Amino acid sequence: MTVSLPSEWVRENNINPGDLVFLLPEKDGTLKIVPSQIAQKEEAEEYIINTDLCDEPGMLERLVVGSYILGRDVIRLTSSSRIGKEHIDEIRGVVHKLIGLGILEETPKNILLQCSVDPAKFKMDMLIRRLTVIASTILSESMQAFLENNRSLAEEAVNREQEADKIYYLAVRLLLSAQIKPEIAEYVGATDIVFIPATRLVLQYLELVADYSEDMAKKIIELEIRGDKLPKVIVQKIFHLSEVTQTILQKSVDCLFTGDIKVANGVLELKKVLSSETDTMMREAPGIPFLRTIISCLDKIADLGATTANIAINRALEQPSKYAEDIVRTVRHARTVPLLPKKK
Repeated sequence: MTVSLPSEWVRENNINPGDLVFLLPEKDGTLKIVPSQIAQKEEAEEYIINTDLCDEPGMLERLVVGSYILGRDVIRLTSSSRIGKEHIDEIRGVVHKLIGLGILEETPKNILLQCSVDPAKFKMDMLIRRLTVIASTILSESMQAFLENNRSLAEEAVNREQEADKIYYLAVRLLLSAQIKPEIAEYVGATDIVFIPATRLVLQYLELVADYSEDMAKKIIELEIRGDKLPKVIVQKIFHLSEVTQTILQKSVDCLFTGDIKVANGVLELKKVLSSETDTMMREAPGIPFLRTIISCLDKIADLGATTANIAINRALEQPSKYAEDIVRTVRHARTVPLLPKKK
């Protein structure tokens, strides 16, 4: 089959016989034709950050991370005189936190960063599951360290949190790119435009779970350093709360993929039970520093799991699975439109 291009459009874009054009299918069934020079210009686009203006702590790192998340592949860091050692250390540190980002060239006044992430190698479902495993592991290691008074295990949990950040930043980058480029949406399996904002929330919740778990591990290390002696019965009760929290977290994420409304509802009911138990523990816990902080973190993690379960229910209603269809069915009724009175 052949397609005739509008002559005025051909002239405006300087297209000649034999030139390449890109055909991009849209979700509504239409086909978008993109001139090659526009595609090449997009690929070659470079973003420049003036390090001289990044005079506040952490500002440069946040700008680099933000540019990475927005899908920018080429980032140039410049200075009118010389990039300071603090900024260089900051750049080297952030490069290790971002998958696929590396330093391509470096001079006293310029540092060129380039991202080589191939979206075709990642699936959003896989990244969500991977982030869940990491966050869940940090949580379990923190609480096992609490149970055993094991400082080295708590330190391991703290170190693992950076891995969660890497997966989170990569997933958000791909998700935002999927909203702009249909081909990336196909690669990563994020073609459901309605669910993309909810996916972003789930990723953020899982990253927060890792943060709260890391915070608990740090508090557990402080408890060990202080030598506070905790009653065994209190330790056991808090560890039990962590096991319930872990169940809420894991089942809520599973529901996202299975669409099992009953399990999601069970998670929400379990959260009510946990909230009652954490309230009791907050009143009964001895006045030892950081102890109530650990209980509070467990309650916050359970809250995030419960919200994820709600998202799972909404997704199941939007795209009924074999589990949801048994509970909720759509029945269409013919509507009778009243006739307008005849004009006399």
